Amino acid sequence: MSPSSSSPDLYQHVRVVISIIVGLCITTLLSGFARFVQHPKRDKVSILHLGWAASLLLSIIHFWWWEFRLVLVQQWTFAIYFFVILYAILYYSLCTLLFPSDLRDYSGYEEYFLSRRRWFFGILAATYVADVIDTELKGSAYLHSFGVEYPIRVVAGLALCTVAILIRNRRIQLALLAMSLVYQVSFIVRLYNTE
Repeated sequence: MSPSSSSPDLYQHVRVVISIIVGLCITTLLSGFARFVQHPKRDKVSILHLGWAASLLLSIIHFWWWEFRLVLVQQWTFAIYFFVILYAILYYSLCTLLFPSDLRDYSGYEEYFLSRRRWFFGILAATYVADVIDTELKGSAYLHSFGVEYPIRVVAGLALCTVAILIRNRRIQLALLAMSLVYQVSFIVRLYNTE
């Protein structure tokens, strides 16, 4: 096979690999949610932690749908393929951060989440940067089709991550979660609710 190709088979190959990673993400999150049902008294539940887990689940579902547009990539190279896989791995990293194998060193999920917020929001910020590159890969026409909202969305997301990294305060963290979830739902509904 040549170093670069526009073959539809290559696009299908990329989709399969992304599907595997997305499947691992969803499995990790659903397994984490199931722990609360299986062992409701074992670890202290947190609305902050659950909210970000729900937000991440929605983000991953949206990511999978968003990546369908990779069909627009005209010329595939190993570098593009590698980048797209790394982008998906960022989401998997976020999932594993939210649901660690044990919480013995913490009083509950909230304490754990707040202690790992720099990692979580640092990786979340990296997804915003990766999203810009990923969207550009699909063509400048596709990138510009989102208008001015897209760059504002990216900058606001990066600002949210920065504030969340710097400030541990629970109320501020909950406010950031609420803003993120409301905007995320609004963006998806407006983007895909077309006739």
